[in-house]
Amino acid sequence: MPSHLFADRPAPQPPERGTVDALITQTRRLRGGVDAVRRDALVDEDDAQLRWQRALCDLAVHQLDDLGSHLDQLRDGPAARAEDAAAHAVESAFGQGPQAVTLLSRVGSAEWNLLNDAVSWSEELFQIFGRAPGSGGMSLDELPAVVVEEDQALLTAMVTGALVDGRPIDGEFRIVRPDAEVRTLHMMGEPVLDAEGCTASMWAVLRDVSELRRSQRAVRESRDDLQRRHHIARTEHRLAVELQEAVLPPWRGSLRLPQGGPGALDIAAHYLPSSSSARIGGNWHDALELPDGSSLLTVGDLTGHGVTATGAMAMLLGALRGMAVAGIGPAALMGHLNQLLEQTVQPALGSAVCCRYEPAGRTLVWSGAGHPAPLLFRDGTGRALGAPDGMLLGATRGAAYSQTEAALLPGDLLVLATDGLTRHSARDDDGQRRLLGLAPLFDGGRTAQDCVRMIVEEFGEHEREDDACVLVARIGS
Repeated sequence: MPSHLFADRPAPQPPERGTVDALITQTRRLRGGVDAVRRDALVDEDDAQLRWQRALCDLAVHQLDDLGSHLDQLRDGPAARAEDAAAHAVESAFGQGPQAVTLLSRVGSAEWNLLNDAVSWSEELFQIFGRAPGSGGMSLDELPAVVVEEDQALLTAMVTGALVDGRPIDGEFRIVRPDAEVRTLHMMGEPVLDAEGCTASMWAVLRDVSELRRSQRAVRESRDDLQRRHHIARTEHRLAVELQEAVLPPWRGSLRLPQGGPGALDIAAHYLPSSSSARIGGNWHDALELPDGSSLLTVGDLTGHGVTATGAMAMLLGALRGMAVAGIGPAALMGHLNQLLEQTVQPALGSAVCCRYEPAGRTLVWSGAGHPAPLLFRDGTGRALGAPDGMLLGATRGAAYSQTEAALLPGDLLVLATDGLTRHSARDDDGQRRLLGLAPLFDGGRTAQDCVRMIVEEFGEHEREDDACVLVARIGS
């Protein structure tokens, strides 16, 4: 009498053929789409992210191949042997040519009769092992001879557990085919008991999972490489930020130079990061009171990003400060910086503007090297100061730099900025015009800090392809 738990339920039925056919169609369509993405992908070997994505595509293709194989077997039933039809369907749906391998050739079966030592192998299993069907199947004693030495103990343990203890087999091992190719096989099997409960035979299904394991290994290695690169990038970014914070001026808010006397400067500066926080570059800004009572104002930028650019910036800014304190004028200072960059181990290019402000006569002496000229704002209008000639730092050996003077008035506003400020996006080709357009807002006794805040609001804190520095100085009465 059947259990009351199942009295109202029909016996489980196999899935209808039409349902399985629909799943097979969907699997093949999805497999074709993934394979198209894989073929179209251009993989840069130096790009860990792209290699990882390609490896995932390869893994997805192999997984879908296995799913297609299992669905074919489910549709055809255990007795079906329609190899030609299946091979033609796979070749049409999944690709043609010497690289196309039929799915059914990757799964084979075997039975070993312990009573008469008979061995029965399916044709697919001969293909997997690379043996001619006429050579006969290998016995359980012969099988370890083609297994990789490191895996022989594992196979022996699985077979012994099935024959002696009656445990099912579920494991993987590697074989060496006659053509010296190493393949990975997944084996599932069970012992068959006679009427007295003794082991009479053992059957097994062996699946060639070499491509699947290779794809999984590629995904794992690509993922590990990607994580390692991300870790290195994060470490370099942290070091670059710490080095930048250690080198740039420690003052925040406004600075007054010199400390006393007429014509003192009200100074404020700001560093604007790029849209990508990883692109920490070699931008600097600095203001320094010199021994003779004058003040140094400078901004600049070195090519490159990361620790290398930040380290070169620290070296250059340190040299600039030392030479300015020693009384070297802006033009000569630029020449020395150019020579310094020429002799560095890792060549770099840089742009800079260096100003020496003398409060007694409110005179600005400045020199530039491939850098936007300082902007002067007065009475609600702004203009660029006449730029002296000057090559990029590090561009040519023995470059000569000139300097020029500008007379300033109480209330004048100076703006020094790296070119990343006004050239922060591909859509903005007239950034300096926008900056000069802020002139009416700068008028009316605004502090330097107020003006910096207006500039940041106009050009955005995080909307640029490159980082930038801006320094604002208002001339006191």
